[in-house]
Amino acid sequence: MHDYQLVDGDTTVYRDGSIKLHTPEGFEGMRKAGRLAAEILDACVELVKPGVTTGAIDDAIRGMMLDAGAVPATLGYRGYAHSSCISINHVICHGIPGDKVLKDGDILNIDVTPLVDGWHGDTSRMFYAGEPTLKARRLVEVTYECLMLGIAAAKPGARLGDIGAAIEAHAAQYRYGVVREFCGHGLGRLFHDAPEVVHAARAGTGPELKPGMFFTIEPMINLGKPWAKVLGDGWTAVTRDKSLSAQFEHSIAITETGNEIFTKSPTGRDCPPY
Repeated sequence: MHDYQLVDGDTTVYRDGSIKLHTPEGFEGMRKAGRLAAEILDACVELVKPGVTTGAIDDAIRGMMLDAGAVPATLGYRGYAHSSCISINHVICHGIPGDKVLKDGDILNIDVTPLVDGWHGDTSRMFYAGEPTLKARRLVEVTYECLMLGIAAAKPGARLGDIGAAIEAHAAQYRYGVVREFCGHGLGRLFHDAPEVVHAARAGTGPELKPGMFFTIEPMINLGKPWAKVLGDGWTAVTRDKSLSAQFEHSIAITETGNEIFTKSPTGRDCPPY
């Protein structure tokens, strides 16, 4: 059995394992946070190019959030000292911005979470620095397809496992590895909450999806084997076989008739090339 909790504007929420069901006020809060997150990633299109450092991109992202009256949710989170995660080539997720200079052909994921009026807009996209290889480009395209197939499976009455089953089945057609060590998550007023959204799962398993649920779907797909390892900094996760990795992430809600994507690009820049 899974516990569900109705959350309205006056409810204090805790990370207690319950799956939160939100009211219209929550939807409005997440739309605002999600739109800002999407607009920031739209603006990153002009920043990503060979010769630019990941630290410079992170500085620009922090400035955009603060200028919009938001706070970077990652800044200070469990000691993390940056406003985004930027993961290049074989880095799966949680890449730390710094002095790393982008090179022609690099593929990278930029993950942002502005905190807007108490609501978290969590999203990430892939970007190309210059011209990627055909293998890299195909990996990115298939990873985006995996995300959208996972979202298509997210509807009231379905099970959480249906999402991971759809993602895994599509990746398997290309013999790509679906990362198991990291997953999507519930969110809203809390950055990370129940349920965990596993991207390789069995259909028909897991909690029932109900209207008012908010969570991320964020498949991490490897060109090679699915296995990951975390480096000594405690954050950076890389592919064990050094193969390329790609990721896309949206924050969504389950509605009465299907789902709503909070973090869709307002300019149609959801998947490269932009």
